[in-house]
Amino acid sequence: MLIQNARIFTGRSFEDADIQFDRTITAVGRLEGPGDLDAAGCYVIPGLVDIHTHGAVGEDFSDGRREGLQPLADYYAAHGVTSYLATTMTLKEETLLPAMRAIRDFRPAGGAKCAGIHLEGPFLSYAKRGAQAAENLHKPDAALFHRLNEASGGQVRLVTVACEEEGAMPFIQEISKVCTVSLGHTTADYDTAMAGFQAGATHATHLYNGMPSFLHRAPGVIGAAFDAGASVELICDGLHIHPSVIRATYRLFGDKLNLISDSLRCAGMPDGDYELGGQPIVVKNHKATLLDGTLAGSSISMLDALRNVVRFGLPLEAAVYAASTAPALAVGLKDAGALAPGKAADLLVLDQELNLRAVFVDGQRQQHECP
Repeated sequence: MLIQNARIFTGRSFEDADIQFDRTITAVGRLEGPGDLDAAGCYVIPGLVDIHTHGAVGEDFSDGRREGLQPLADYYAAHGVTSYLATTMTLKEETLLPAMRAIRDFRPAGGAKCAGIHLEGPFLSYAKRGAQAAENLHKPDAALFHRLNEASGGQVRLVTVACEEEGAMPFIQEISKVCTVSLGHTTADYDTAMAGFQAGATHATHLYNGMPSFLHRAPGVIGAAFDAGASVELICDGLHIHPSVIRATYRLFGDKLNLISDSLRCAGMPDGDYELGGQPIVVKNHKATLLDGTLAGSSISMLDALRNVVRFGLPLEAAVYAASTAPALAVGLKDAGALAPGKAADLLVLDQELNLRAVFVDGQRQQHECP
């Protein structure tokens, strides 16, 4: 496949160029020969990488429903995601184990690729649990992590932990040798968070949400993440974080900024009543909350997040990097997030208004693209 006359994202900027690929990218530049797709006036960017998504279209990874995984893969690809981490909730081990096995055994028939698992819990703080069920919380436990990871076939790439909890520091030291460890759903102050990063954590889960505020005499996890050079996630639905804070966070963290959807099963669905980790949630005007009003995850896609941050004032180049390259780097996805020879041919064609015109996963054009 040869796409010609596009504005190709080259890692930091866009260049007028062509791109050639089969399953992997073979060449980027001014290329000879008849093209298969004229992308004049369009952008070509890496496929989006969503490292924090619980589900969509009525399905949730924590359900352990193997038949629900293909609709999710199709939904992600239709909204520009080519790789994702299946993200689970704070649940009992007997519920998480079947979910791990379902993800392990999933073989997609097209759509986006499941690049691993994000365990968002159960190793979280009670006080900052957010929409996670309190009765399922568990102290950081390396043995439990290893059982879950073994059940997944070694697919856990990211785990969120509250570093102030009993046993958290040895947990971080051990598990950071296996996957990326993220601080989140935590009451940690600056010193405790810095100890967590020094123990091996390198990431922060949905910055600002589920952690102490960033104050001038108490910078907390946010200040520690900056000083430690950690990568950080932002939910950019316009509800979880004010656009001004998104702009400021980009200035603060730069290339370490990761866009996420934190999407729930209500993504791609109408307003109504849904379920999250055994708890009822209500979606009204695309805002998902528990019955007590606690803000849950989002109903957006990664493509929505990309468009939102551009609308909020981030440069397009920075937004693309934060939605593709940065998350791939944060969780060690070597073949994703960049348009360079040898990388997987996971790419999007967008028009000037950032409407999706084509999606390719491993060089195969997907058939269910959203407008």
